[in-house]
Amino acid sequence: MLDHIGIDVSDIDGSKRFYAAVLGPLGYVMTKDMGEAAGFGVPDGEKKSSDPAGEFWIAKGNPQPPLVHVAFSAMTRGAVDDFHKAALAAGGRDNGGPGLREKYHPDYYAAFILDPDGYNIEAVCHLPG
Repeated sequence: MLDHIGIDVSDIDGSKRFYAAVLGPLGYVMTKDMGEAAGFGVPDGEKKSSDPAGEFWIAKGNPQPPLVHVAFSAMTRGAVDDFHKAALAAGGRDNGGPGLREKYHPDYYAAFILDPDGYNIEAVCHLPG
């Protein structure tokens, strides 16, 4: 449905490091580095979008409320756990540890963190454990 999403970040270099560490466990890599902006997506052979440079973009700017919530797809519950650990190690703040969120559906397994600019970033696996 979406081709890409972009957010402004206050520290582009720090955010590149943060998202590279956090999205790695989910199978995403930095696909384009333009200095003041960077795209993240799946490696070339696994693309599901026509955008060759990434589906998630960060750009140097001035984040302004209201801040957004971005949920990244994880193929396993273990990847959600690894995302959460990597996010905390990279300087993210816990906003809901890995676990089932049955209010959404019985197999909704997710973790939430706040990135360095306060964005609510989620990894979610919809598959049964």
